[in-house]
Amino acid sequence: MTDALKRLSDEGVAIWLDDLSRKRITSGNLAELIDQSHVVGVTTNPSIFQKAISSGDGYEQQLADLAVRKVTVEEAIRMITTADVRDAADILRPVFDATDGQDGRVSIEVDPRLAHDTAATVAEAKQLAWLVDRPNTLIKIPATKAGLPAIAETIGRGISVNVTLIFSLERYRAVMDAYLTGLEKAKAAGLDLSLIHSVASFFVSRVDTEIDKRLDALGTDEAKALRGKAALANARLAYQAYEEVFSSDRWAALEKAGANKQRPLWASTGVKDPAYKDTLYVDDLVAPNTVNTMPEATLEATADHGRITGDTVRGTYEQAKAELDAIAKLGISYDDVVQLLEDEGVDKFEQSWNDLLKSTEAELKRLAPEA
Repeated sequence: MTDALKRLSDEGVAIWLDDLSRKRITSGNLAELIDQSHVVGVTTNPSIFQKAISSGDGYEQQLADLAVRKVTVEEAIRMITTADVRDAADILRPVFDATDGQDGRVSIEVDPRLAHDTAATVAEAKQLAWLVDRPNTLIKIPATKAGLPAIAETIGRGISVNVTLIFSLERYRAVMDAYLTGLEKAKAAGLDLSLIHSVASFFVSRVDTEIDKRLDALGTDEAKALRGKAALANARLAYQAYEEVFSSDRWAALEKAGANKQRPLWASTGVKDPAYKDTLYVDDLVAPNTVNTMPEATLEATADHGRITGDTVRGTYEQAKAELDAIAKLGISYDDVVQLLEDEGVDKFEQSWNDLLKSTEAELKRLAPEA
């Protein structure tokens, strides 16, 4: 094992685990990862919960209790998922206290079926924050057009947010604007800005998957040379945008009032193409004040053979722009790709949620006492 995870952490990258299950909590595995692998946060999403709960491992007793109470399937899911997030938040509480609230965070997502409904998203965010009832929770809100005002409103109420499903640079700037708007609302309401935190989850690997597919369809040498370049270029330019926004006069006024920067979070960092090194989206996205949320396989790969060589983002912006421009010149539309990825992302989480509803409903029926 290398000390790559420690080096990554020393470079200012917070290592979060992109997974959660009851078994991970009760077995002591999560505590072990915090203790030995520099893990300082956890992210969840509907797909993660669908996989965990469908496995049945550790959920049987709670499901049986819920079946006896004849709760609805949606209430059952909320009771189960918030219980896991609450327990994980308690395990991470010492990290939260030691980092003054920056890390030690656990994320839970609003119902993905609300992705295009601003008012319902805000109501759900308030409900989740109340249900989990832990200061180190982040409520995940997707960066859809309807999500943007929901982010501003939720932040304005003093609720910390993980903005998810960001694919485009334009949308990322809109997300940062929504965060600042929310902080301005919170300030006007007399809230303590130092207690409000946020991360912006910028998705990485899926950009390469989609653009590589289009490059392969072209089949030219020029197209082949650009494979595996888009995702890193996109993320690096996102960091450039972050540096611009959080050095602005607008930000300076909020920082003076005690506000925290909204950190970029690299999401979807598991490599999908076996032709690429399995630590690509970790080694090549090292920059201060960022988060990298990794599936366990990527965490283990980084620990084993990650090559952390210092900052691999700043100083790359011209090259990144040139690479995206070269892809555009081949007729591949950036706007088309990022919109497709957002639509697919929302659909995927909604499908996982629906699958979770079905499998949980089946379990509740199976465990229900006979009349």
